[in-house]
Amino acid sequence: MSIIRIAPEVHLVLDPETGVVAEERADSVLYSMDPVFERLDKLDGVADDLVNSLSPSKPLLNSWPGRENTSYMAGIYGNSFYGVVVGLAFSGLLALIIVIKRLIEGGM
Repeated sequence: MSIIRIAPEVHLVLDPETGVVAEERADSVLYSMDPVFERLDKLDGVADDLVNSLSPSKPLLNSWPGRENTSYMAGIYGNSFYGVVVGLAFSGLLALIIVIKRLIEGGM
């Protein structure tokens, strides 16, 4: 929010957003909100990026173009790897139990 001084010698100012011509007063302070609005726009972008990070198909703020499904594919590969590891560990434990059970029964 900026003002235009129409006649500084008689203290007339114009508010370009509303089109109001008024007298400039010494007892009131006027601050420009433009830097605050710029930071709020940046924060809005970061908030949208945070919400987009919850969906694997949405693009992120600082990522390269075409990487929308990267986290989706990483989830598939990661979960497949851990599934194979847990499956092999369970199968190995089951095989060990079967071998120990046969040794206890004396049947080898």
